[in-house]
Amino acid sequence: MAAARLKGKAAIVVGAGSTPGDKMGNGRATAIVFARERASVMLVDRRLDSAEETQRMIEDEGGRAFAFEADVTRAEDCKRMAEACVEAYGRIDILHNNVGIGIGGGPVELAEEDWDAVLDTNLKGMYLACKYVIPHMLKQGRGSIINISSIGAIRFPPYPMLAYSASKGGVNSLTRSIAMQYAHQGIRCNAILPGLIHTPMAIETISAGLGIDKQELIRLRDAAVPMGHMGEAWDVAYAALFLASDEAKYITGVLLPVDGGLTCKG
Repeated sequence: MAAARLKGKAAIVVGAGSTPGDKMGNGRATAIVFARERASVMLVDRRLDSAEETQRMIEDEGGRAFAFEADVTRAEDCKRMAEACVEAYGRIDILHNNVGIGIGGGPVELAEEDWDAVLDTNLKGMYLACKYVIPHMLKQGRGSIINISSIGAIRFPPYPMLAYSASKGGVNSLTRSIAMQYAHQGIRCNAILPGLIHTPMAIETISAGLGIDKQELIRLRDAAVPMGHMGEAWDVAYAALFLASDEAKYITGVLLPVDGGLTCKG
């Protein structure tokens, strides 16, 4: 086990599984890092089998975790999620909101149902998770909420993704609003803005959507980053670890890019 920076803390990681073909997405990596740092982790995902796979990875390393099936776009599921964490661990110290989808297209091309699906998943899901977790954090007088946004919220992507960019802009505003409302009550809320992250699912989805060979896409994405390469899921996970830990006890309302310097490019 690692340095125990989260020892004694209970964490909910929403989106703790990985989509098919993506062995180590951001949510799974974060859940594993939290467990390595001695948090007790609740692994929430719509795909229970994927959350259970993450649970096995954690338990194989001697960590403590349990899987929970939930759709965070449904209020009742979020209510059950918060209650289940308190029942299992007695508290909720960390809420990590990782769920997100992206569908390409601008205002003309994008279907209305796709707009609704992206906004429901990426923004409403975070609102509902916070709605039912924050009351438990208020009873404790402390808590850390980490929302996964995107540099797509503040920088136009190479191809139109209107709903995705709009939803992530909403995540940034949601993060700051929660941070300011609850700062005096011991609840911190921050967001991570990943840049180009090399996960198998991202490469598969984007290469198929754009009709580009996967190796060529990887080359182009690596070349776009000032550091010369994409990040990986672990980079997002370790940023989340810092924000979840007491080392960040004086940090709230921050939008932290994890992007190899991409947002600094002209």
